[in-house]
Amino acid sequence: MKRAFPALGSQTLGTPALSGALLVVVYTGFIASADGITKLLAGGYAPAQLYALSGAVVAGLCTLACLVARDRSAPARAAITAGLRTRCIRAMGVRSGATVLAALCFFYAFRLLPFAEVFIFIGLMPLLAGLMSAPILGERVRPVAWGALAVGSVGVICVFPGGISALSGGHGVALAASVLGTLSITLSRYIGRYEQNVLAQVFYPNLALCLTMLPVLPFVWQPMPFADVAWALIYAGMLFGARWLLVAALRLLPAFAVTPLMNLQFVWMVVIGGLAFGEAVRPDTWAGAAAIMISGLYLVWDQMGVGRSSLVARLRLPQTDP
Repeated sequence: MKRAFPALGSQTLGTPALSGALLVVVYTGFIASADGITKLLAGGYAPAQLYALSGAVVAGLCTLACLVARDRSAPARAAITAGLRTRCIRAMGVRSGATVLAALCFFYAFRLLPFAEVFIFIGLMPLLAGLMSAPILGERVRPVAWGALAVGSVGVICVFPGGISALSGGHGVALAASVLGTLSITLSRYIGRYEQNVLAQVFYPNLALCLTMLPVLPFVWQPMPFADVAWALIYAGMLFGARWLLVAALRLLPAFAVTPLMNLQFVWMVVIGGLAFGEAVRPDTWAGAAAIMISGLYLVWDQMGVGRSSLVARLRLPQTDP
Protein backbone atom coordinates (compact mmCIF):
# COMPACT_ATOMS: atom_id res chain seq x y z
CA MET A 1 0.00 0.00 0.00
CA LYS A 2 1.21 3.50 -0.76
CA ARG A 3 2.01 5.86 2.04
CA ALA A 4 -0.48 8.65 2.61
CA PHE A 5 2.35 11.16 2.22
CA PRO A 6 5.98 10.68 1.24
CA ALA A 7 8.48 10.49 4.05
CA LEU A 8 10.36 13.73 4.59
CA GLY A 9 14.06 13.61 5.28
CA SER A 10 17.45 14.68 4.19
CA GLN A 11 16.77 13.59 0.63
CA THR A 12 13.96 16.11 0.27
CA LEU A 13 15.43 19.55 0.86
CA GLY A 14 19.03 18.93 1.90
CA THR A 15 19.93 18.39 5.53
CA PRO A 16 17.17 17.30 7.93
CA ALA A 17 17.63 20.49 9.96
CA LEU A 18 17.15 22.71 6.90
CA SER A 19 14.16 20.66 5.76
CA GLY A 20 12.58 20.92 9.21
CA ALA A 21 13.28 24.65 9.40
CA LEU A 22 11.62 25.33 6.04
CA LEU A 23 8.59 23.27 7.04
CA VAL A 24 8.24 25.27 10.27
CA VAL A 25 8.47 28.58 8.36
CA VAL A 26 5.55 27.52 6.15
CA TYR A 27 3.75 26.23 9.24
CA THR A 28 3.92 29.67 10.90
CA GLY A 29 2.06 31.25 7.99
CA PHE A 30 -0.68 28.62 8.15
CA ILE A 31 -1.10 28.67 11.93
CA ALA A 32 -1.02 32.48 12.22
CA SER A 33 -3.76 32.68 9.59
CA ALA A 34 -5.77 30.09 11.52
CA ASP A 35 -5.24 32.07 14.74
CA GLY A 36 -6.46 35.21 13.00
CA ILE A 37 -9.69 33.43 12.04
CA THR A 38 -10.01 32.17 15.63
CA LYS A 39 -9.83 35.75 16.91
CA LEU A 40 -12.30 36.86 14.25
CA LEU A 41 -14.88 34.27 15.31
CA ALA A 42 -14.11 34.16 19.06
CA GLY A 43 -16.25 37.19 19.85
CA GLY A 44 -19.46 35.74 18.45
CA TYR A 45 -19.32 32.01 19.11
CA ALA A 46 -18.44 29.55 21.85
CA PRO A 47 -15.32 27.44 21.32
CA ALA A 48 -17.44 24.28 21.06
CA GLN A 49 -19.06 25.57 17.87
CA LEU A 50 -15.80 26.34 16.11
CA TYR A 51 -13.90 23.28 17.26
CA ALA A 52 -16.66 20.73 16.70
CA LEU A 53 -16.92 21.89 13.08
CA SER A 54 -13.20 22.30 12.42
CA GLY A 55 -12.26 19.06 14.22
CA ALA A 56 -14.74 17.11 12.10
CA VAL A 57 -13.48 18.73 8.88
CA VAL A 58 -9.79 18.07 9.68
CA ALA A 59 -10.51 14.46 10.67
CA GLY A 60 -12.46 14.08 7.42
CA LEU A 61 -9.58 15.51 5.40
CA CYS A 62 -7.23 12.97 6.99
CA THR A 63 -9.58 10.15 6.01
CA LEU A 64 -9.88 11.53 2.48
CA ALA A 65 -6.08 11.74 2.20
CA CYS A 66 -5.84 8.04 3.06
CA LEU A 67 -8.31 7.20 0.30
CA VAL A 68 -6.65 9.41 -2.31
CA ALA A 69 -3.19 7.95 -1.66
CA ARG A 70 -4.21 4.31 -1.41
CA ASP A 71 -3.30 1.57 -3.82
CA ARG A 72 -6.36 1.15 -6.07
CA SER A 73 -6.31 -2.59 -5.48
CA ALA A 74 -6.66 -2.12 -1.71
CA PRO A 75 -10.12 -1.90 -0.08
CA ALA A 76 -11.10 1.54 1.19
CA ARG A 77 -11.51 0.38 4.79
CA ALA A 78 -8.09 -1.24 4.82
CA ALA A 79 -6.52 1.94 3.41
CA ILE A 80 -8.11 4.10 6.10
CA THR A 81 -7.17 1.68 8.86
CA ALA A 82 -3.55 1.50 7.70
CA GLY A 83 -3.34 5.26 7.16
CA LEU A 84 -4.61 6.12 10.64
CA ARG A 85 -3.08 3.27 12.67
CA THR A 86 -0.97 4.20 15.69
CA ARG A 87 1.23 2.05 17.89
CA CYS A 88 1.63 4.72 20.59
CA ILE A 89 -1.90 4.60 21.98
CA ARG A 90 -1.20 6.08 25.42
CA ALA A 91 1.09 8.83 24.12
CA MET A 92 -1.44 9.66 21.40
CA GLY A 93 -4.20 9.84 24.02
CA VAL A 94 -2.22 12.25 26.18
CA ARG A 95 -1.28 14.32 23.12
CA SER A 96 -4.91 14.48 22.04
CA GLY A 97 -6.02 15.59 25.51
CA ALA A 98 -3.31 18.25 25.66
CA THR A 99 -4.31 19.48 22.21
CA VAL A 100 -7.96 19.85 23.22
CA LEU A 101 -7.12 21.79 26.39
CA ALA A 102 -4.56 23.96 24.58
CA ALA A 103 -7.09 24.81 21.86
CA LEU A 104 -9.63 25.92 24.49
CA CYS A 105 -7.07 28.03 26.31
CA PHE A 106 -5.82 29.68 23.12
CA PHE A 107 -9.43 30.41 22.09
CA TYR A 108 -10.09 32.37 25.29
CA ALA A 109 -6.63 33.96 25.19
CA PHE A 110 -7.40 35.38 21.75
CA ARG A 111 -10.75 36.61 23.05
CA LEU A 112 -9.25 38.32 26.11
CA LEU A 113 -5.93 39.67 24.80
CA PRO A 114 -4.69 41.66 21.80
CA PHE A 115 -3.39 39.44 19.04
CA ALA A 116 0.29 40.30 19.48
CA GLU A 117 0.18 39.84 23.27
CA VAL A 118 -0.62 36.15 22.87
CA PHE A 119 2.75 35.90 21.15
CA ILE A 120 4.39 36.67 24.50
CA PHE A 121 3.40 33.25 25.73
CA ILE A 122 4.00 31.48 22.43
CA GLY A 123 7.53 32.87 22.82
CA LEU A 124 7.91 30.93 26.09
CA MET A 125 7.36 27.62 24.31
CA PRO A 126 11.04 27.03 23.37
CA LEU A 127 12.07 27.23 27.03
CA LEU A 128 9.20 24.95 28.01
CA ALA A 129 10.19 22.53 25.25
CA GLY A 130 13.74 22.49 26.57
CA LEU A 131 12.46 21.65 30.04
CA MET A 132 10.20 18.87 28.73
CA SER A 133 12.72 17.35 26.30
CA ALA A 134 14.84 15.70 28.99
CA PRO A 135 12.12 13.82 30.95
CA ILE A 136 9.93 12.94 27.95
CA LEU A 137 12.39 12.51 25.09
CA GLY A 138 15.71 11.98 26.83
CA GLU A 139 17.18 14.72 24.60
CA ARG A 140 20.05 16.61 26.20
CA VAL A 141 19.88 20.33 25.52
CA ARG A 142 23.44 21.56 25.02
CA PRO A 143 24.72 24.54 27.09
CA VAL A 144 24.90 26.79 24.01
CA ALA A 145 21.28 25.97 23.27
CA TRP A 146 20.30 26.90 26.83
CA GLY A 147 22.09 30.22 26.24
CA ALA A 148 20.03 30.84 23.12
CA LEU A 149 16.87 29.94 24.98
CA ALA A 150 17.83 32.39 27.74
CA VAL A 151 18.25 35.19 25.17
CA GLY A 152 14.83 34.35 23.78
CA SER A 153 13.33 34.44 27.27
CA VAL A 154 14.81 37.90 27.85
CA GLY A 155 13.12 38.92 24.63
CA VAL A 156 9.82 37.63 25.98
CA ILE A 157 10.24 39.76 29.11
CA CYS A 158 10.83 42.83 26.92
CA VAL A 159 7.53 42.19 25.20
CA PHE A 160 5.45 42.34 28.41
CA PRO A 161 3.24 45.43 28.01
CA GLY A 162 3.28 47.57 31.17
CA GLY A 163 5.49 45.19 33.15
CA ILE A 164 4.56 42.25 35.36
CA SER A 165 1.92 44.30 37.20
CA ALA A 166 -0.14 44.45 33.99
CA LEU A 167 -0.71 40.69 33.93
CA SER A 168 -4.34 39.56 34.00
CA GLY A 169 -6.42 36.40 33.96
CA GLY A 170 -6.14 36.38 30.18
CA HIS A 171 -2.37 36.13 30.49
CA GLY A 172 -2.78 33.15 32.84
CA VAL A 173 -4.99 31.43 30.27
CA ALA A 174 -2.39 32.14 27.57
CA LEU A 175 0.36 30.66 29.78
CA ALA A 176 -1.69 27.49 30.29
CA ALA A 177 -2.22 27.31 26.53
CA SER A 178 1.53 27.50 25.92
CA VAL A 179 2.32 24.79 28.49
CA LEU A 180 -0.30 22.43 27.08
CA GLY A 181 0.66 23.25 23.48
CA THR A 182 4.32 22.53 24.22
CA LEU A 183 3.38 19.21 25.83
CA SER A 184 1.45 18.28 22.67
CA ILE A 185 4.40 19.24 20.45
CA THR A 186 6.90 17.30 22.58
CA LEU A 187 4.70 14.20 22.54
CA SER A 188 4.43 14.52 18.76
CA ARG A 189 8.20 14.15 18.48
CA TYR A 190 8.08 11.21 20.91
CA ILE A 191 5.47 9.44 18.79
CA GLY A 192 7.42 10.23 15.62
CA ARG A 193 10.30 8.12 16.92
CA TYR A 194 8.20 4.98 16.82
CA GLU A 195 6.01 5.41 13.76
CA GLN A 196 6.13 7.07 10.36
CA ASN A 197 2.41 7.77 10.14
CA VAL A 198 2.07 11.57 10.08
CA LEU A 199 -1.66 11.58 9.36
CA ALA A 200 -2.47 9.69 12.56
CA GLN A 201 -0.98 12.53 14.59
CA VAL A 202 -3.26 14.99 12.83
CA PHE A 203 -6.35 12.79 12.87
CA TYR A 204 -6.67 11.73 16.54
CA PRO A 205 -6.20 15.14 18.24
CA ASN A 206 -8.78 16.69 15.90
CA LEU A 207 -11.17 13.78 16.33
CA ALA A 208 -10.81 14.22 20.10
CA LEU A 209 -11.48 17.94 19.71
CA CYS A 210 -14.66 17.25 17.75
CA LEU A 211 -15.97 14.52 20.07
CA THR A 212 -15.23 16.59 23.20
CA MET A 213 -17.15 19.59 21.87
CA LEU A 214 -20.16 17.75 20.43
CA PRO A 215 -22.00 17.19 23.79
CA VAL A 216 -21.74 20.92 24.55
CA LEU A 217 -22.71 22.08 21.07
CA PRO A 218 -26.55 21.98 21.49
CA PHE A 219 -26.32 24.34 24.48
CA VAL A 220 -24.14 26.98 22.83
CA TRP A 221 -25.08 26.79 19.14
CA GLN A 222 -25.57 30.12 17.37
CA PRO A 223 -26.81 30.37 13.77
CA MET A 224 -23.88 31.08 11.45
CA PRO A 225 -24.18 33.21 8.31
CA PHE A 226 -22.57 31.82 5.20
CA ALA A 227 -19.52 34.08 5.55
CA ASP A 228 -18.74 32.70 9.02
CA VAL A 229 -19.23 29.11 7.83
CA ALA A 230 -16.76 29.84 5.04
CA TRP A 231 -14.25 31.26 7.53
CA ALA A 232 -14.65 28.18 9.74
CA LEU A 233 -13.97 25.89 6.77
CA ILE A 234 -10.92 27.94 5.76
CA TYR A 235 -9.76 27.70 9.37
CA ALA A 236 -10.08 23.91 9.26
CA GLY A 237 -8.07 23.73 6.03
CA MET A 238 -5.33 25.96 7.47
CA LEU A 239 -5.25 23.87 10.63
CA PHE A 240 -4.97 20.62 8.68
CA GLY A 241 -2.01 21.93 6.68
CA ALA A 242 -0.33 23.50 9.71
CA ARG A 243 -0.55 20.42 11.92
CA TRP A 244 0.69 18.09 9.18
CA LEU A 245 3.67 20.38 8.52
CA LEU A 246 4.48 20.63 12.24
CA VAL A 247 4.42 16.87 12.79
CA ALA A 248 6.64 16.39 9.74
CA ALA A 249 9.07 19.05 11.00
CA LEU A 250 9.25 17.44 14.45
CA ARG A 251 10.57 14.26 12.83
CA LEU A 252 13.53 16.26 11.52
CA LEU A 253 14.34 18.73 14.33
CA PRO A 254 14.31 18.54 18.14
CA ALA A 255 11.32 20.19 19.80
CA PHE A 256 13.50 22.89 21.41
CA ALA A 257 14.79 23.88 17.95
CA VAL A 258 11.35 23.81 16.30
CA THR A 259 9.58 25.97 18.87
CA PRO A 260 11.87 29.05 18.52
CA LEU A 261 11.25 29.04 14.78
CA MET A 262 7.55 29.06 15.54
CA ASN A 263 8.16 32.57 16.89
CA LEU A 264 8.16 33.74 13.29
CA GLN A 265 4.42 33.76 13.92
CA PHE A 266 5.01 37.15 15.52
CA VAL A 267 5.57 38.79 12.14
CA TRP A 268 2.41 37.22 10.77
CA MET A 269 0.47 38.12 13.92
CA VAL A 270 1.58 41.77 13.76
CA VAL A 271 0.55 42.02 10.10
CA ILE A 272 -2.80 40.30 10.68
CA GLY A 273 -3.44 42.22 13.91
CA GLY A 274 -2.73 45.53 12.21
CA LEU A 275 -4.66 44.90 8.99
CA ALA A 276 -7.63 42.96 10.38
CA PHE A 277 -8.00 44.27 13.95
CA GLY A 278 -6.28 47.68 13.93
CA GLU A 279 -3.80 46.67 16.65
CA ALA A 280 -0.55 48.66 16.87
CA VAL A 281 2.74 47.21 18.14
CA ARG A 282 5.11 49.20 20.36
CA PRO A 283 8.87 49.50 19.62
CA ASP A 284 9.84 47.47 22.70
CA THR A 285 7.62 44.68 21.44
CA TRP A 286 9.54 44.63 18.16
CA ALA A 287 12.85 44.60 20.09
CA GLY A 288 11.78 41.66 22.21
CA ALA A 289 10.49 39.78 19.20
CA ALA A 290 13.82 40.33 17.41
CA ALA A 291 15.72 38.77 20.33
CA ILE A 292 13.35 35.82 20.36
CA MET A 293 13.70 35.18 16.63
CA ILE A 294 17.50 35.56 16.65
CA SER A 295 17.73 32.93 19.39
CA GLY A 296 15.54 30.64 17.30
CA LEU A 297 17.70 31.00 14.22
CA TYR A 298 20.80 30.26 16.30
CA LEU A 299 19.24 27.07 17.66
CA VAL A 300 18.56 25.84 14.13
CA TRP A 301 22.12 26.74 13.03
CA ASP A 302 23.52 24.90 16.06
CA GLN A 303 21.37 21.84 15.32
CA MET A 304 22.58 21.81 11.71
CA GLY A 305 26.16 21.81 13.02
CA VAL A 306 25.40 18.87 15.31
CA GLY A 307 23.90 16.94 12.38
CA ARG A 308 26.92 17.69 10.19
CA SER A 309 29.35 16.53 12.90
CA SER A 310 27.35 13.34 13.34
CA LEU A 311 27.44 12.66 9.60
CA VAL A 312 31.20 13.25 9.45
CA ALA A 313 31.73 10.89 12.37
CA ARG A 314 29.66 8.18 10.70
CA LEU A 315 31.58 8.53 7.45
CA ARG A 316 34.92 8.81 9.30
CA LEU A 317 35.87 11.81 7.21
CA PRO A 318 38.04 14.68 8.45
CA GLN A 319 35.93 17.67 9.42
CA THR A 320 37.00 20.91 7.75
CA ASP A 321 35.86 24.48 8.14
CA PRO A 322 33.34 25.61 5.51
